Amino acid sequence: MEEQVAIIVGSGPSGLATAACLSHLSIPYIILEREDCFASLWKKYSYDRLHLHLGKQFCELPHMSFPSSYPTYMPKNMFTQYLDDYVSHFKISPLYQRNVEFAEYNEVSKTWFVKARNANSGEDEKYCAKFLVVATGEATNPYIPEVEGLNTFPGKVLHSTQFKSGKEFENKNVLVVGSGNSGMEIALDLVNHCAKTSIIVRSLVHFISREMVDLAKFMLKHFQLSLVDSLLVMLSKLVYGDLTKYVKKITTQYSL
Repeated sequence: MEEQVAIIVGSGPSGLATAACLSHLSIPYIILEREDCFASLWKKYSYDRLHLHLGKQFCELPHMSFPSSYPTYMPKNMFTQYLDDYVSHFKISPLYQRNVEFAEYNEVSKTWFVKARNANSGEDEKYCAKFLVVATGEATNPYIPEVEGLNTFPGKVLHSTQFKSGKEFENKNVLVVGSGNSGMEIALDLVNHCAKTSIIVRSLVHFISREMVDLAKFMLKHFQLSLVDSLLVMLSKLVYGDLTKYVKKITTQYSL
């Protein structure tokens, strides 16, 4: 059993940032990563036109700034290059193909015991450490909800992590479920590739630009959240006007 001071599970941006901070303090650690590369969500499971949705000043990792030449809202290839440079600079070496299956804290020894399956050898590996950092991310396991009739739908159904470009959907009817960052940007990409695009959401959506979000972050330093929310909604209506004419309330089956 290998003993460490800290075990980090996951080598996305959060895991890499944790590793850099520990390295900066000369604290030994290991990173267990189930994929074959770090930042796999960015490198393997993201769409082509992905950009940062926040200004770069809010997204840089500890102890290393973005190059000044990088744009405020950088595309994913620039961000992944930054992560490559970050890993190289801090000499971060994750253990890849390690799928953590079990973790338990022992109150007596004040130690974490972790078991991981090595996908290359098929063997179980055991580790122990004083500290355990879970940095697996909120989008680790793609989720497609059960929808009646989805199994018999003749068209293509895919999760956002499988979407690459709207090019293959040119002149096709496409329904995007959800209006989060991924849903909105994928919808824009589909429209830019001449797909007949609709978005379905559970409740009304306020359209906020990236610049408005940055403005809100500045205002939060001086005003309460409720006031900033109200001002942002007013600004959205002032800039975009009444968007209800583009909204169709669905009470029955939606047909593509």
